[in-house]
Amino acid sequence: MSLEELYRQVILDHYRNPRRSGSIEQADAHAEGHNPLCGDEVTIEVMIDDGVIVDAAVRGRGCSISQASASMMADAIVDKSLESVATLTRQVKSMLDIEDGNPGLDPERPGSVLGDLEALAGVKQFPVRIKCADLPWTTLEEALATTD
Repeated sequence: MSLEELYRQVILDHYRNPRRSGSIEQADAHAEGHNPLCGDEVTIEVMIDDGVIVDAAVRGRGCSISQASASMMADAIVDKSLESVATLTRQVKSMLDIEDGNPGLDPERPGSVLGDLEALAGVKQFPVRIKCADLPWTTLEEALATTD
């Protein structure tokens, strides 16, 4: 199985079996994102305790890329400090060629740094889909901006 096929399977698995789907009753941060070009929607809620995201929930509707990205993101940010989440967000955006910088990927060891999130790297081959993959991350940034 090729790496591209493996990544495609990871995206489909997150789309069909979303992680941390739902809502948090006492969320400390919340944001809703919408991509008017394609209709993707995502809602993100997080609980924060002493500068650490202790729980995250996502829900939405849209294409497999946006919904899989939301699932992967929610899974990746729990038990991470706000500073670590900001770094992870920059790494993902860099990987998608949205921001300049080194995402910290090691081509010799797939999955070595970003885990399932590395499956999103192939999206940059389809520029129109980059906004789909980025929507959850931008929405997360908006949610966390309200906690400052």
